[in-house]
Amino acid sequence: MRVEVEQLQRAVASHAVVDQAIGVLVTMAKISPQDGFTVLREVSQHTNTKLSSIAEQIIEHARGAALPETVLAELHRALARRR
Repeated sequence: MRVEVEQLQRAVASHAVVDQAIGVLVTMAKISPQDGFTVLREVSQHTNTKLSSIAEQIIEHARGAALPETVLAELHRALARRR
C-alpha cells in the first residue's frame, strides 16, 4: 500500500509540473493548452527525454535558465509546427 501511495504522489507531482510547463508555453508562445501539451510531448519524444524532465526544464527556462541546445532546437521546431 505504501508503494502505491508513493507512486500516486509522484504521479500527481509530475502532472503538476507538466501543467505548469504548459502554462509557460501558453503564455510565452501564445498557443492553446492542447498545443502546449503537444509541444512538450514532441520535444520529449524527439530528445528521448522524460516528459516531466522537459517540463521542469521549460519551467526553469522561464525563470532564466538556459535550455540544452537539443531541447531548445526541438522546442523551436515543435512551436513552428503550431504556427
